Amino acid sequence: MNAGMENGILLYELAHARSGDKGNRLNIGVVARDPRYYPYLAKALTPDTVRFRFAHRHPTKVMRYDLPLLNAFNFVLDDVLDGGVNSSTGLDAHGKSLSFLLLGTLLDLPRSLLGSEAASQTKTRSVSSVAS
Repeated sequence: MNAGMENGILLYELAHARSGDKGNRLNIGVVARDPRYYPYLAKALTPDTVRFRFAHRHPTKVMRYDLPLLNAFNFVLDDVLDGGVNSSTGLDAHGKSLSFLLLGTLLDLPRSLLGSEAASQTKTRSVSSVAS
């Protein structure tokens, strides 16, 4: 486990995500696991954070739509699917699985946000996942 993991939180520890595609546009919905995480996510999960995470796909535009009554965000990334399903020569040009890429983002947030019990369970789960 690297040192950054002790000081940061992986997005999947704070949120669920679901993604989809339409043409060359990727849509990712992110929903806070607990309403108290929403304000922290609003500060840490910016369009620039998402653009950086998907830099290898060269998004031309990243938009974030805030849905505070749902404790959620909707991200729309343009031009990241190699032209879309019908145009791409890639094995999987669909955006369905790309929410997992975003959920692996390390956010610069204190682990104490999770609470002591949740933080220790997550740390154990993260180490177990890496070891297996």
